Amino acid sequence: MNISHYKSGRWEQQFQHKSFAPELINHEWLIDNAEIQQLLSAADIKLGELNAFSQLVPDVDFFIRMHIRKEATTSSRIEGTQTNMEEIIQKKENIDPEKRDDWQEVQNYIKAMNKAIKELETLPLSGRLIKNTHRILLEKSRGDKKTPGEYRRSQNWIGGASLNDAVFIPPNQERINELMNDLEQFIYNDKIKVPHLIKIAFIHYQFETIHPFLDGNGRIGRLLITLYLVDKKLLVKPTLYLSQFFEKNKPAYYDNLMRVRTHNNMEQWLKFFLEGVRQTSENSIQTFKKIIKLKTKTEHDIASLGKKVTTAKIVLQHLYAQPIVDMADLTQLLQVNKTTALRLIDDFEKLGILKEITGYKRNRIFSFEKYLNLFND
Repeated sequence: MNISHYKSGRWEQQFQHKSFAPELINHEWLIDNAEIQQLLSAADIKLGELNAFSQLVPDVDFFIRMHIRKEATTSSRIEGTQTNMEEIIQKKENIDPEKRDDWQEVQNYIKAMNKAIKELETLPLSGRLIKNTHRILLEKSRGDKKTPGEYRRSQNWIGGASLNDAVFIPPNQERINELMNDLEQFIYNDKIKVPHLIKIAFIHYQFETIHPFLDGNGRIGRLLITLYLVDKKLLVKPTLYLSQFFEKNKPAYYDNLMRVRTHNNMEQWLKFFLEGVRQTSENSIQTFKKIIKLKTKTEHDIASLGKKVTTAKIVLQHLYAQPIVDMADLTQLLQVNKTTALRLIDDFEKLGILKEITGYKRNRIFSFEKYLNLFND
């Protein structure tokens, strides 16, 4: 089917409202739009550069932990949570009680992403994996009463206080299994020759339109993008996350998704998505370059610590994965007493590596601020 002839679906009358029933998508799509082809080429090139670059970065898995935290924070913020990277890295007891629900939701996202990536080693990107991931996303959170890990059995809606004033009403619950089966078949149908970035753009749109769960659809839909790229070996490591691009361009993100449904304008959504992949890949490459530069400088700085260098390297390696620490963290990490840990913290403060962030004289917390700032750009 030619993309220029795309039909998004139809409105179906229910009892007192109309829900939107999207067309099935598991067939071949032809792209004859020159602008889309050009954007696809640019996005493919940048994604390939990111994939290659990430394999050259020493200890890349430490830095990927931070990328996943950033993605979890940003994707959750799109849905309304009020928390940031500094808070997410800290222990729950150090978080303002009023923010702990938000903190827990982001922690769930991190856990869900990590578990899903691990499951891809033995499971295909399928309805089963999606449900498993959704279950983790909602556990012990505000959404834990909304059937975690199960497709919805009632009507939901987007925007507005009820079905009467909703911005968009997804398909009736009776259509969910059919639509999700079609989406799953499209995901692993290798017989159709659709470029991977076009395919995942379709998948994200279709998933958000189906809205198969009572809660967490936006986060799962964005998480699917990275999982698809890893599953199809376009990325060796999970290094591309589009939530920051979507948040930065939030009105356009929602408008472009909606215009597919109301105007059959899949082409504009594809352009927006591909530009997001290009920009985000380039930004991720630049972040990795900054990490390498900071890593080189910091390792040079700790060389001045003489006999403490070996211990300092252990701490520095820990900080790449956990850039906010307290005294207890370091005494446990190094198996030393508080006095020894305090002296090393003092050395790191003098070198400008760690910065105390509480202002307290007791129960102090320290941040590897220069590193953390690379993920706050």
